[in-house]
Amino acid sequence: MTTSVIDQAEFRKAMAEFPSGVTVVTALDEQGGLVGFTASAFSSLSLDPPLVLVCPALTSATYPHLVRGKRFAIHILAAEQQALAMAFASKGTDKVAALEWTLSDLGNPLLAGASCVLECSLWREYEGGDHAILVGEVLRIDRCESGVLLYHRGQMSNHAHPETEAAGA
Repeated sequence: MTTSVIDQAEFRKAMAEFPSGVTVVTALDEQGGLVGFTASAFSSLSLDPPLVLVCPALTSATYPHLVRGKRFAIHILAAEQQALAMAFASKGTDKVAALEWTLSDLGNPLLAGASCVLECSLWREYEGGDHAILVGEVLRIDRCESGVLLYHRGQMSNHAHPETEAAGA
């Protein structure tokens, strides 16, 4: 393992300069229960086939379930879902015990109200330092076209849908 000359705190601050959407990635554990985590490390990757990537920490309790189950759902959170993002960002096994969810036809746990949901099967997995790089093939998309939740400089903020902003101006 190489030792970096870049200070981790400084690197984190630099990366916080780039605004990103907030996602929650969900999967099922071996007992069929809901597991998940909040991720801003998410990106589209390919149109043909339709691929996205998400990067869970290797220490994430959800990470092994994503790899073992080989399927997951990525929820692009709506502007008003900050509490949901915080629930999935917390540590512990009971962090999502009180949340309501449904099971999709593809076997993914789905949360209501997201701006967009991408249901994926695990296509590839790569090493990425202290994170894994999971590439998911998108099998189903459900969009409601609401505003999205953004993360910038360590803060979450609402971003209204552009058409909504233009209509209200």
